[in-house]
Amino acid sequence: MATIAEYRPCLGVLLAGGQSSRMGRDKALLDWHGQPLIEHQLATLRAAGVDALRVSGEHPSHHGVADLASQLGPVGGLMSVAASVTGEVELLVIPVDMPRLSGALLQRLRVERWQARSLAFAEYVLPWRFRLDAASRALLLALASSAAPRARSLRALEAAMETEALALSKDEATQLVDCNTPELWNEMSR
Repeated sequence: MATIAEYRPCLGVLLAGGQSSRMGRDKALLDWHGQPLIEHQLATLRAAGVDALRVSGEHPSHHGVADLASQLGPVGGLMSVAASVTGEVELLVIPVDMPRLSGALLQRLRVERWQARSLAFAEYVLPWRFRLDAASRALLLALASSAAPRARSLRALEAAMETEALALSKDEATQLVDCNTPELWNEMSR
């Protein structure tokens, strides 16, 4: 556990800026047990104990951070969020389309191995915690500037940040199912 002197604020980041092309409509606005999915995911981040929240994407009612450059995917979203934040901070990043995530699992990612600069669950890209500092900002800008789309992926960014892997139980892994098609959504929301 971090001491007060070692504490860095933790900003919860919800990636909700995609085009939802496979879903056919904005995933953030899907109904999840009586509330928009975006609201559910923000509540999950709050339950993880983050100090503040940012939504990546144009969601004015949630003070969303619009992409500074289009067609850069999640890396562009993170680059835009990074530009809206000053100083060094931990980012706890989740996608909007992973509704089974629990605050407890995110809390575990947030506090375990707190000294790691970048941490994700083994074999998963998201959720992800990393330190936003001068080095990670430079990596974000470099990847966003790359002409090769594969170089602009979160997986490439995590590799460049030498992300450490945190073990995950089978039960915990059931929380990391994303639903980005109508079929997956219908199955999950039953």
